[in-house]
Amino acid sequence: MKVPAKLVSPSAVLFAGIMVSSPALSQSSDPAWVDDLRLQLQAEQQCEVNYFINMREGQLGAHATFEARVQCTDGRMFDASKTEPAGAFTITACGTEIC
Repeated sequence: MKVPAKLVSPSAVLFAGIMVSSPALSQSSDPAWVDDLRLQLQAEQQCEVNYFINMREGQLGAHATFEARVQCTDGRMFDASKTEPAGAFTITACGTEIC
């Protein structure tokens, strides 16, 4: 069924185009906390996440805990952790260790 052109608003077409073309607005297959961490790293550290290492979810008493090490596309690495009800992750840069 074809919709007459005058029934489709330009703003609806623009919105549909943004939703389809923007990966930041689309939901990933990762758990929600991983998406939250990815957004926080981008905003605070200008880190485009390449991959996550040692992702862990746990419980500390009645509180959920989340931990991960992150490798950015530029080579930097960060450790991140959060214990709910905290809203943001604690993010620390991984330094170079000499053995």
